[in-house]
Amino acid sequence: MEGKLSVKHLLGIKDLQLSDIELIFKTAENFKAILQQPIKKVPSLRDKTIANLFFENSTRTKLSFELAERRLSADVVNFAASASSVSKGETLIDTVNNILSMKVDMVVMRHPNPGSAVFLAKRVNSVIINAGDGAHEHPTQALLDAYSIREKLGELKGLKIAIVGDILHSRVALSNILCLKKCGAEVMVCGPTTLIPKYISSLGVKVEYNLQKALEWCDVANMLRIQLERQDISYFPSLRDYTQQYGLTKTILDSLSKKIVIMHPGPINRGVEISSEVADGDQSIILQQVENGVAIRMAVLYLLSN
Repeated sequence: MEGKLSVKHLLGIKDLQLSDIELIFKTAENFKAILQQPIKKVPSLRDKTIANLFFENSTRTKLSFELAERRLSADVVNFAASASSVSKGETLIDTVNNILSMKVDMVVMRHPNPGSAVFLAKRVNSVIINAGDGAHEHPTQALLDAYSIREKLGELKGLKIAIVGDILHSRVALSNILCLKKCGAEVMVCGPTTLIPKYISSLGVKVEYNLQKALEWCDVANMLRIQLERQDISYFPSLRDYTQQYGLTKTILDSLSKKIVIMHPGPINRGVEISSEVADGDQSIILQQVENGVAIRMAVLYLLSN
Protein backbone atom coordinates (compact mmCIF):
# COMPACT_ATOMS: atom_id res chain seq x y z
CA MET A 1 0.00 0.00 0.00
CA GLU A 2 1.83 3.05 -1.26
CA GLY A 3 1.28 6.70 -0.42
CA LYS A 4 1.76 9.16 2.39
CA LEU A 5 -0.62 11.52 4.18
CA SER A 6 0.13 15.26 4.14
CA VAL A 7 -0.53 15.44 7.91
CA LYS A 8 1.27 14.02 10.96
CA HIS A 9 -1.87 13.80 13.10
CA LEU A 10 -5.59 13.41 12.39
CA LEU A 11 -7.03 16.37 14.29
CA GLY A 12 -9.89 17.31 11.96
CA ILE A 13 -11.12 17.00 8.39
CA LYS A 14 -10.27 20.64 7.76
CA ASP A 15 -6.53 19.73 7.77
CA LEU A 16 -6.91 17.02 5.13
CA GLN A 17 -6.52 17.42 1.39
CA LEU A 18 -8.67 15.54 -1.11
CA SER A 19 -5.65 13.34 -1.94
CA ASP A 20 -5.43 12.36 1.77
CA ILE A 21 -9.10 11.35 1.82
CA GLU A 22 -8.66 9.33 -1.39
CA LEU A 23 -5.60 7.58 0.07
CA ILE A 24 -7.47 6.71 3.29
CA PHE A 25 -10.37 5.28 1.23
CA LYS A 26 -8.02 3.23 -0.95
CA THR A 27 -6.15 1.86 2.08
CA ALA A 28 -9.45 1.09 3.86
CA GLU A 29 -10.57 -0.89 0.81
CA ASN A 30 -7.50 -3.12 1.11
CA PHE A 31 -8.10 -3.61 4.83
CA LYS A 32 -11.77 -4.35 4.23
CA ALA A 33 -10.73 -7.24 1.99
CA ILE A 34 -8.50 -8.55 4.81
CA LEU A 35 -11.41 -8.32 7.27
CA GLN A 36 -13.44 -10.68 5.07
CA GLN A 37 -10.80 -13.42 5.41
CA PRO A 38 -10.80 -16.17 8.07
CA ILE A 39 -7.65 -14.71 9.70
CA LYS A 40 -8.45 -11.04 10.14
CA LYS A 41 -5.07 -9.93 11.52
CA VAL A 42 -2.10 -8.30 9.82
CA PRO A 43 1.28 -7.56 11.49
CA SER A 44 1.46 -3.94 10.18
CA LEU A 45 1.70 -2.27 13.63
CA ARG A 46 3.27 -5.14 15.55
CA ASP A 47 5.93 -2.90 17.13
CA LYS A 48 3.59 0.01 18.00
CA THR A 49 1.83 0.83 21.26
CA ILE A 50 -1.41 2.78 21.03
CA ALA A 51 -3.20 4.44 23.97
CA ASN A 52 -6.96 5.03 23.79
CA LEU A 53 -7.76 8.03 26.01
CA PHE A 54 -11.48 8.48 26.47
CA PHE A 55 -12.43 11.41 28.71
CA GLU A 56 -16.02 11.02 27.58
CA ASN A 57 -18.25 7.95 27.34
CA SER A 58 -18.14 6.06 24.07
CA THR A 59 -19.13 2.59 22.99
CA ARG A 60 -18.94 2.32 19.21
CA THR A 61 -15.96 4.58 18.52
CA LYS A 62 -13.91 3.07 21.34
CA LEU A 63 -14.69 -0.52 20.33
CA SER A 64 -14.09 0.28 16.67
CA PHE A 65 -10.67 1.85 17.33
CA GLU A 66 -9.66 -0.96 19.66
CA LEU A 67 -10.67 -3.61 17.15
CA ALA A 68 -8.79 -1.76 14.38
CA GLU A 69 -5.66 -1.56 16.57
CA ARG A 70 -5.78 -5.26 17.47
CA ARG A 71 -6.42 -6.26 13.84
CA LEU A 72 -3.16 -4.41 13.01
CA SER A 73 -1.38 -6.32 15.84
CA ALA A 74 -0.60 -3.20 17.90
CA ASP A 75 -0.24 -3.25 21.69
CA VAL A 76 -3.26 -1.45 23.15
CA VAL A 77 -3.60 0.55 26.37
CA ASN A 78 -7.10 1.64 27.35
CA PHE A 79 -7.73 4.62 29.59
CA ALA A 80 -11.13 5.78 30.88
CA ALA A 81 -11.13 9.16 32.64
CA SER A 82 -13.93 8.28 35.05
CA ALA A 83 -11.76 5.55 36.57
CA SER A 84 -8.51 7.56 36.62
CA SER A 85 -6.58 10.27 38.49
CA VAL A 86 -8.32 12.87 36.27
CA SER A 87 -11.25 12.55 38.66
CA LYS A 88 -8.78 13.56 41.41
CA GLY A 89 -7.84 16.76 39.55
CA GLU A 90 -4.89 15.68 37.38
CA THR A 91 -4.44 17.86 34.26
CA LEU A 92 -4.72 16.61 30.69
CA ILE A 93 -0.99 17.24 30.00
CA ASP A 94 0.10 15.37 33.15
CA THR A 95 -2.16 12.45 32.32
CA VAL A 96 -0.88 12.21 28.77
CA ASN A 97 2.78 12.70 29.72
CA ASN A 98 2.49 9.90 32.27
CA ILE A 99 1.08 7.65 29.58
CA LEU A 100 3.67 8.70 26.99
CA SER A 101 6.54 8.06 29.43
CA MET A 102 5.46 4.44 29.12
CA LYS A 103 6.64 4.71 25.48
CA VAL A 104 3.34 5.04 23.63
CA ASP A 105 3.59 5.74 19.88
CA MET A 106 0.05 6.89 19.14
CA VAL A 107 -2.79 8.40 21.15
CA VAL A 108 -6.46 8.12 20.19
CA MET A 109 -8.34 10.70 22.23
CA ARG A 110 -11.92 11.73 22.87
CA HIS A 111 -12.39 14.79 25.05
CA PRO A 112 -15.37 17.04 25.94
CA ASN A 113 -13.43 20.25 25.14
CA PRO A 114 -13.23 21.48 21.53
CA GLY A 115 -9.62 21.87 20.40
CA SER A 116 -8.20 19.45 22.97
CA ALA A 117 -6.61 17.26 20.29
CA VAL A 118 -4.89 20.28 18.69
CA PHE A 119 -3.72 21.43 22.14
CA LEU A 120 -2.21 18.02 22.77
CA ALA A 121 -0.56 17.66 19.36
CA LYS A 122 1.41 20.87 20.00
CA ARG A 123 2.69 19.65 23.35
CA VAL A 124 3.44 15.96 23.21
CA ASN A 125 5.74 13.95 21.00
CA SER A 126 3.31 11.35 19.71
CA VAL A 127 0.84 10.86 16.86
CA ILE A 128 -2.59 12.17 17.94
CA ILE A 129 -5.88 10.95 16.46
CA ASN A 130 -8.98 12.92 17.36
CA ALA A 131 -11.85 10.57 18.24
CA GLY A 132 -14.17 13.51 18.93
CA ASP A 133 -13.49 16.82 20.70
CA GLY A 134 -16.65 18.28 22.20
CA ALA A 135 -19.06 19.61 19.58
CA HIS A 136 -16.13 20.40 17.26
CA GLU A 137 -14.93 17.52 15.02
CA HIS A 138 -15.09 13.75 14.70
CA PRO A 139 -12.92 13.07 11.62
CA THR A 140 -12.98 9.26 11.48
CA GLN A 141 -16.80 9.25 11.64
CA ALA A 142 -16.96 11.63 8.66
CA LEU A 143 -14.48 9.49 6.73
CA LEU A 144 -16.41 6.28 7.35
CA ASP A 145 -19.70 8.02 6.47
CA ALA A 146 -18.31 9.35 3.17
CA TYR A 147 -16.70 5.99 2.42
CA SER A 148 -20.00 4.17 3.08
CA ILE A 149 -21.90 6.54 0.73
CA ARG A 150 -19.31 6.06 -1.99
CA GLU A 151 -19.42 2.28 -1.57
CA LYS A 152 -23.22 2.29 -1.86
CA LEU A 153 -23.69 4.85 -4.66
CA GLY A 154 -20.42 4.68 -6.60
CA GLU A 155 -19.11 8.21 -6.12
CA LEU A 156 -19.56 11.32 -4.01
CA LYS A 157 -19.14 14.05 -6.63
CA GLY A 158 -22.49 15.67 -7.43
CA LEU A 159 -24.44 13.71 -4.81
CA LYS A 160 -26.94 15.52 -2.60
CA ILE A 161 -26.65 14.74 1.11
CA ALA A 162 -28.97 16.01 3.83
CA ILE A 163 -27.81 16.03 7.46
CA VAL A 164 -30.88 16.12 9.70
CA GLY A 165 -31.23 16.89 13.40
CA ASP A 166 -29.14 18.50 16.12
CA ILE A 167 -26.59 20.32 13.93
CA LEU A 168 -25.67 22.78 16.69
CA HIS A 169 -24.18 20.24 19.11
CA SER A 170 -22.94 17.72 16.56
CA ARG A 171 -19.26 17.17 15.82
CA VAL A 172 -20.39 14.59 13.24
CA ALA A 173 -22.26 17.28 11.28
CA LEU A 174 -19.27 19.65 11.03
CA SER A 175 -16.79 16.91 10.04
CA ASN A 176 -19.27 15.45 7.55
CA ILE A 177 -19.91 18.83 5.92
CA LEU A 178 -16.17 19.47 5.50
CA CYS A 179 -15.47 15.96 4.18
CA LEU A 180 -18.41 15.75 1.76
CA LYS A 181 -17.74 19.24 0.36
CA LYS A 182 -14.08 18.33 -0.26
CA CYS A 183 -15.27 15.24 -2.14
CA GLY A 184 -17.56 17.33 -4.38
CA ALA A 185 -20.95 16.56 -2.85
CA GLU A 186 -23.73 19.08 -2.15
CA VAL A 187 -24.80 19.32 1.47
CA MET A 188 -27.99 20.51 3.14
CA VAL A 189 -28.68 20.73 6.86
CA CYS A 190 -32.19 20.35 8.23
CA GLY A 191 -33.61 20.75 11.72
CA PRO A 192 -35.40 23.15 14.07
CA THR A 193 -34.25 26.80 13.82
CA THR A 194 -32.86 26.57 17.37
CA LEU A 195 -30.57 23.66 16.44
CA ILE A 196 -29.07 25.16 13.27
CA PRO A 197 -26.00 27.31 14.09
CA LYS A 198 -25.91 30.86 12.72
CA TYR A 199 -22.53 30.40 10.95
CA ILE A 200 -23.61 27.31 9.01
CA SER A 201 -24.25 28.93 5.62
CA SER A 202 -20.66 30.25 5.62
CA LEU A 203 -19.65 26.59 5.14
CA GLY A 204 -21.43 26.58 1.78
CA VAL A 205 -24.37 24.39 2.74
CA LYS A 206 -28.08 24.77 2.08
CA VAL A 207 -30.42 25.18 5.05
CA GLU A 208 -33.93 23.71 5.19
CA TYR A 209 -36.38 23.61 8.12
CA ASN A 210 -38.91 21.26 6.53
CA LEU A 211 -38.00 17.55 6.70
CA GLN A 212 -40.17 16.51 3.73
CA LYS A 213 -38.54 19.12 1.46
CA ALA A 214 -35.03 18.09 2.55
CA LEU A 215 -35.77 14.43 1.86
CA GLU A 216 -37.24 15.19 -1.57
CA TRP A 217 -34.03 17.08 -2.41
CA CYS A 218 -31.43 14.56 -1.25
CA ASP A 219 -29.96 11.23 -2.39
CA VAL A 220 -28.78 10.38 1.12
CA ALA A 221 -30.17 11.40 4.53
CA ASN A 222 -27.89 11.23 7.57
CA MET A 223 -30.12 11.29 10.65
CA LEU A 224 -28.43 12.68 13.78
CA ARG A 225 -29.65 12.07 17.30
CA ILE A 226 -30.69 14.85 19.66
CA GLN A 227 -27.72 15.35 21.99
CA LEU A 228 -29.58 15.96 25.22
CA GLU A 229 -26.35 15.56 27.23
CA ARG A 230 -24.91 18.69 25.55
CA GLN A 231 -28.05 20.81 25.86
CA ASP A 232 -28.10 23.17 28.79
CA ILE A 233 -31.41 24.78 27.80
CA SER A 234 -34.54 23.54 26.05
CA TYR A 235 -34.27 23.91 22.26
CA PHE A 236 -37.76 22.58 21.44
CA PRO A 237 -41.00 22.04 23.42
CA SER A 238 -40.65 18.25 23.88
CA LEU A 239 -39.10 15.14 22.34
CA ARG A 240 -42.55 14.15 21.10
CA ASP A 241 -42.84 17.50 19.34
CA TYR A 242 -39.40 17.03 17.76
CA THR A 243 -40.31 13.53 16.56
CA GLN A 244 -43.54 14.76 14.96
CA GLN A 245 -41.62 17.33 12.91
CA TYR A 246 -38.25 15.68 12.30
CA GLY A 247 -38.64 11.97 13.05
CA LEU A 248 -38.15 9.75 9.99
CA THR A 249 -40.81 7.06 9.61
CA LYS A 250 -41.57 4.44 6.99
CA THR A 251 -44.67 6.44 5.96
CA ILE A 252 -42.55 9.50 5.15
CA LEU A 253 -39.96 7.41 3.33
CA ASP A 254 -42.59 5.69 1.19
CA SER A 255 -44.21 9.01 0.29
CA LEU A 256 -41.04 10.28 -1.46
CA SER A 257 -40.80 10.32 -5.23
CA LYS A 258 -37.51 8.32 -5.20
CA LYS A 259 -35.58 5.86 -3.03
CA ILE A 260 -32.99 7.50 -0.81
CA VAL A 261 -30.21 6.02 1.33
CA ILE A 262 -30.56 6.33 5.12
CA MET A 263 -27.62 6.69 7.51
CA HIS A 264 -27.11 7.27 11.22
CA PRO A 265 -23.81 7.76 13.10
CA GLY A 266 -25.30 6.13 16.23
CA PRO A 267 -26.20 5.72 18.99
CA ILE A 268 -29.77 5.62 17.69
CA ASN A 269 -32.67 6.94 19.74
CA ARG A 270 -35.23 4.62 18.17
CA GLY A 271 -38.61 6.24 17.82
CA VAL A 272 -37.18 9.76 18.19
CA GLU A 273 -35.15 10.80 15.11
CA ILE A 274 -35.73 7.54 13.28
CA SER A 275 -38.20 4.67 13.61
CA SER A 276 -37.01 1.06 14.04
CA GLU A 277 -38.67 0.16 10.74
CA VAL A 278 -36.50 2.68 8.88
CA ALA A 279 -33.29 1.95 10.84
CA ASP A 280 -33.57 -1.77 10.10
CA GLY A 281 -35.08 -1.36 6.62
CA ASP A 282 -33.59 -2.05 3.20
CA GLN A 283 -32.73 1.62 2.52
CA SER A 284 -30.57 1.85 5.64
CA ILE A 285 -26.76 1.40 5.53
CA ILE A 286 -26.30 1.85 9.30
CA LEU A 287 -24.68 -1.56 9.84
CA GLN A 288 -22.39 -1.05 6.83
CA GLN A 289 -21.23 2.20 8.48
CA VAL A 290 -20.25 0.27 11.60
CA GLU A 291 -18.41 -2.37 9.54
CA ASN A 292 -16.61 0.28 7.47
CA GLY A 293 -15.61 2.10 10.65
CA VAL A 294 -13.08 -0.60 11.53
CA ALA A 295 -11.51 -0.56 8.03
CA ILE A 296 -11.32 3.26 7.93
CA ARG A 297 -9.72 3.41 11.40
CA MET A 298 -7.25 0.68 10.42
CA ALA A 299 -6.33 2.79 7.38
CA VAL A 300 -5.86 5.97 9.45
CA LEU A 301 -3.72 4.20 12.08
CA TYR A 302 -1.64 2.47 9.44
CA LEU A 303 -1.00 5.60 7.36
CA LEU A 304 -0.14 7.78 10.37
CA SER A 305 2.18 5.17 11.87
CA ASN A 306 4.64 5.54 8.98
